[in-house]
Amino acid sequence: MNHKILYFLIPTFLLNISIGAWLFLFREQNSPVINTLVIPVLYMFVPMIVTIVVQKFVFHQPIKTPLRISFRINRWFVAAWFLPIILAVATFGVSLLLPGVNYTPNMEGFLDSMKSSLSAEQMEQAKLQIESLPLHPFWLSIISALVAGITVNAIAGFGEELGWRGLMLREWEGLGFWKCSFLIGFIWGIWHAPLILQGHNYPQHPILGVFLMVIWCMLLSPIFTLITLKSNSVIAASIMHGTINASAGLSIMLIQGGNELVTGITGFAGMFVLAVINSILFLFMRQDSRLSIPS
Repeated sequence: MNHKILYFLIPTFLLNISIGAWLFLFREQNSPVINTLVIPVLYMFVPMIVTIVVQKFVFHQPIKTPLRISFRINRWFVAAWFLPIILAVATFGVSLLLPGVNYTPNMEGFLDSMKSSLSAEQMEQAKLQIESLPLHPFWLSIISALVAGITVNAIAGFGEELGWRGLMLREWEGLGFWKCSFLIGFIWGIWHAPLILQGHNYPQHPILGVFLMVIWCMLLSPIFTLITLKSNSVIAASIMHGTINASAGLSIMLIQGGNELVTGITGFAGMFVLAVINSILFLFMRQDSRLSIPS
């Protein structure tokens, strides 16, 4: 835990805890858009802002090259863009294997989850809109997730990734691939706590959700590390981050049953898929020289 890491982590956590506290105190006065969109996006940009201040103004070091801000596109950018879609679809498949979870091609389960926020008339309008679409919403959602993942969501993702896979990976990559990845993932997961405790990701289980988010981030972190190192770009990690956020709904769109703890990419199903990917990655890194990065 060197000085630069501490200079980054302490103000990042203090600022994000302050934003979380502000959201808690004024949630009732705020509009739903502020609570569910504006505040979370502002929250995501804190690591980037602190990273720039620490790197440029505290340690007087360049930002672009050391923190891997590169737009030189290679095949790992493509992997970063499409892997979240594969993750969401695989999670959907695993969810169907769980007890009490059923396949609902007409999105009955998804519509049922909206009953608490929509009137009967709005529910009927939603069903009619779905039926009138030229493509099934699942395919349209894939297209929109890919578009958002490489544009607006990638910008928001960069707000986090310049800190996690920019500064922290730069400072800790000497620890080795797995130790570095898991440490960053652990801190990344805890960083989410002020929002998780207020219902993000796990609205029915906010306290347990904090622990599950830490596990999920630790399982996801090695994949981000791989993408960043092989692409030599934190921009690729930002694209992956943005596409994950945009495609998360794909994993639950066509199912009914289960709950947030077992289905969805942040539930058991998603963690199982990530654990399998990590196991495959571990085996390939031991056997394939093309994936030769520090172990």
